[in-house]
Amino acid sequence: MKKILKNIIKAFAIVLFVSTAYTVSAQPPPPPGGVSGDGGTQGEKLGGNAPIGGGLFILLGLGAAYGGRKVYNLRNKLEE
Repeated sequence: MKKILKNIIKAFAIVLFVSTAYTVSAQPPPPPGGVSGDGGTQGEKLGGNAPIGGGLFILLGLGAAYGGRKVYNLRNKLEE
C-alpha cells in the first residue's frame, strides 16, 4: 500500500510541475494590427487562427483516465 501511495504522490507531483510550466511559459499576445513589414498583411493574424487549447485538455483528461485505470488495476491485482 505504501508503494502505491508513493507512486500516486510522484504522479501528482509530475502533473503539478508540468501544469505549472505550461502556465508560466505563456507569452503575451501580439501587438494589435498584425505584423508590419511583411508585404501588406496588416490586420491578419499568423497561424490561421487555429485553436489548440481544447485538444490539449482532451489529451490531458484521457491521460488522467488512463493513469487512473492503471492504478485501479494495480490495486486490484495486489489485493488478490
